[in-house]
Amino acid sequence: MLKQSSRRWREFEDLALTHPDSFADFVEIFRIFEKAHQLRLNEVRRSQAPLSELTPAELLAYASLYAFEYLVPPALGLANDHADIDTQASWDAINDILAWKLQTCDPGQLQLNDNAIALSLREHLTPFLFPSQEAPRIDLYASFIRTVEDRVELNGFISQSADAFSYDDGIQFVRHGDRLEIEELDPTRGAVHARENEKLNRLHQYWLFRGMDALMASPELLARVGSSNLDANLQAFAKAVGTWLQLQEVYGVAESITTDTGLKVDGFRAILALELMTVFYIVDFLQPFTKALASSGDSKLALGQLAFGGLRNGDPQNRFPVTWSDRQTKISRIKAWTVTEQEPQGSSLAAEAILDFWTSDWNAMAESLKSGTPGQIPDLLERPILKIGSYLFQLPWMVAMQNNATAAINNLRRIGARRAEAREETQRIEGRLGKQLEQRGFCVVPNYQPAKLDDEDPGEIDLVCARDGQVLVLEVKSTFMRRSTREAWIHRTSTLRKAGLQIERKVRAVERALALDTEFSTALGFSDLSATAAVTGWIIDTSIEFDHIRFNGYLKVSLEELIVALRDDRQWLNDPEGLFNGKREARADNRQAQPDYSNWSLYKAGFSAPRLIEVIERELVWSPLDATAPNAEHDAAGR
Repeated sequence: MLKQSSRRWREFEDLALTHPDSFADFVEIFRIFEKAHQLRLNEVRRSQAPLSELTPAELLAYASLYAFEYLVPPALGLANDHADIDTQASWDAINDILAWKLQTCDPGQLQLNDNAIALSLREHLTPFLFPSQEAPRIDLYASFIRTVEDRVELNGFISQSADAFSYDDGIQFVRHGDRLEIEELDPTRGAVHARENEKLNRLHQYWLFRGMDALMASPELLARVGSSNLDANLQAFAKAVGTWLQLQEVYGVAESITTDTGLKVDGFRAILALELMTVFYIVDFLQPFTKALASSGDSKLALGQLAFGGLRNGDPQNRFPVTWSDRQTKISRIKAWTVTEQEPQGSSLAAEAILDFWTSDWNAMAESLKSGTPGQIPDLLERPILKIGSYLFQLPWMVAMQNNATAAINNLRRIGARRAEAREETQRIEGRLGKQLEQRGFCVVPNYQPAKLDDEDPGEIDLVCARDGQVLVLEVKSTFMRRSTREAWIHRTSTLRKAGLQIERKVRAVERALALDTEFSTALGFSDLSATAAVTGWIIDTSIEFDHIRFNGYLKVSLEELIVALRDDRQWLNDPEGLFNGKREARADNRQAQPDYSNWSLYKAGFSAPRLIEVIERELVWSPLDATAPNAEHDAAGR
């Protein structure tokens, strides 16, 4: 709708002339959108024009100055004038500015050497941090700040207006002359989005608790934690273990992952390395920066003290607001994080593979952007090591604050969606879910191919599971973590809508097979074809969007919810020990004592298929403790 030079737009204009009652108002709305969009585009072009003289590496310096002034203090709970800034919107804007720079820069600006880096720092960074004869380029910094603001405005217009018009069925735009007003058609849409965000936060908490639990049960992992920065490192290990469990159980990731360069990387080591990088940047950057900022009240003075401390300690590359090193230096630093019982000195090859897993090659990205080659462009957090020429850059503020679980998931499932291993991962998801159902007493038939009919081909059924006279037909979908309205709309109208049509055919096929196919019925535990069975179809999705909405009459459920229900460990969704809500109660110092979580069980009368169906369909894993008791009917079924 924002490309009015397109053929489709011209078709709408023609329809407005021939059918004005139906299309004239529609076209006028589009014109208002286009005018507003053009105004915002022009503002971005004006504000970012002075940044054209900068190289990509120099732009990183200004991005870091901005982040430490505008984004880091509010994130650390420090009072300043920028507490109302939307951090995620600013990150997205910085991403867009850097992508613009890569698309428009001269290829020679991506070929760096020590002298070029030193000259860039002398002009664009150190004058802000240290007393110098060189005047800081306040003009360029001001342009960068304005560009971020204008990009945030542009992106907000696209997501909240243009994309909302195109993809949000819960609202409509009404024209009043040359002005548009939004009317809400679905008053529950805000509550639905808030509920999805709450679920995401609670799942993040769930996997952290799972990671802590697994870490405490592993003497080998605990031995690798070390004694320096003990609390921070324990948390890093717990987060890494939790994310690794999530990647395996939800996304089917194998222990070994192939990087873009062809090296095999140990998945857990890769996650752990990024978590330890986060600890390093928190302890060595954010914490001393916070102290310096509290005493000086000025972010640039605080950054100067931080950088000077690094220079004084003989480590100039690791205390500037943007860091850089050559590949071998980075490998040697990561190597210390690859220590295992089998490799007590660590492994250079493992460190190299980890580095490749998290590296975004800006030379290749610039070429792709310039040529318009189709493909996903990594966000900063998805691959936070930035390769420019032969140098590797990192943004300490970003690595210290980012969600590493999201980075890992989208690195594999969004950026790496076309990897050869992706299909194997999908099959592994189905296999692991089938095993969990078998452990709960279900008879499971995976990858069942029912007979084709003349007018219908049901296709392969991912999982058919039976217990207690109940049959579950499961259609499994594996995707990435979406952020935009457009991505969510595509998922709903394409993947999930299609899944609803697919599972309807598959449920019919299973009902026929139960009545006609003796081998199939026997595999599901039915002794004769006359046995009656209630067949329930679910769409099981790795994403949380549109949870508990029915597509073609069939419920869509997140895989993580089903995992929690099968494991019966919903206490980890509810912060039973007050670790997240700040209400942790002091207990006797007995490390062997285990809390009693039996009251949290969803199956106090015993596990059964009817109770599992009730748990899922009533969303009981998300309910508070006193809202999940089985009613009399299902209590009896559970015995």
